[in-house]
Amino acid sequence: MELIINLGEDLIKVYNQKNHKRFKSLRGSLISGPHSNFTVIDTACQVSSMGVHFKPGGAFPFFNLPANELRNEHISLEVLWGTSANEIREQLLEVETPIEKFKLLERYLMDRMIQPVLHHPAVVFALRKFQPSANQWKVANVTEQISLSSRRFIQVFKEEVGLTPKQYCRIQRFQHVLRLIKGEERVDWADIALTCGYYDQAHFIHDFRSFSGFTPATYHLQQGKQNNHVPLV
Repeated sequence: MELIINLGEDLIKVYNQKNHKRFKSLRGSLISGPHSNFTVIDTACQVSSMGVHFKPGGAFPFFNLPANELRNEHISLEVLWGTSANEIREQLLEVETPIEKFKLLERYLMDRMIQPVLHHPAVVFALRKFQPSANQWKVANVTEQISLSSRRFIQVFKEEVGLTPKQYCRIQRFQHVLRLIKGEERVDWADIALTCGYYDQAHFIHDFRSFSGFTPATYHLQQGKQNNHVPLV
């Protein structure tokens, strides 16, 4: 999840995935919920912006609703915080240096903390185990080691992280792929798929297109300096 504040225009455009001529306009402060697919944004109106990229499960103490209610959504911050969303943006515009802006935003977030930053123990355990080096992203390996039913575990994980454990693991695996191919001139896609635990090429390509909007080869050809952003021209 991300908190995004546009310090240029009081506007952020989020485009339709299939038709880039269609978009919805949101106020310049918004929450981008956890996504299980790719999004298309307009960077031209965001020449100056700042925000917070929350770690998995890190956003729920600041918003009075389960994280999964924001899944695959972009919502104006004023919907969740009311007029305070506009006030913090105005205050950030008045502050001059980046350091002062981040200190101001940090203080504001601490004041907005609605509940303690305490995860359910099963979520803490799962997030640690779902790292690439731990258990190859197998949800069953975790559910066997916790004292919750599968249904209850999925529920508490979704409420705090915003995605089901399976969706979260799929994204972790995709991110691992991006780290492995970054900076490589040539990529053996079959080897990458096998290394990252995909059971066949079709499965690998399906996941890759779901999360990036591109085939692996096209993404690698157009990949910029940042792993998760590809320019559209």
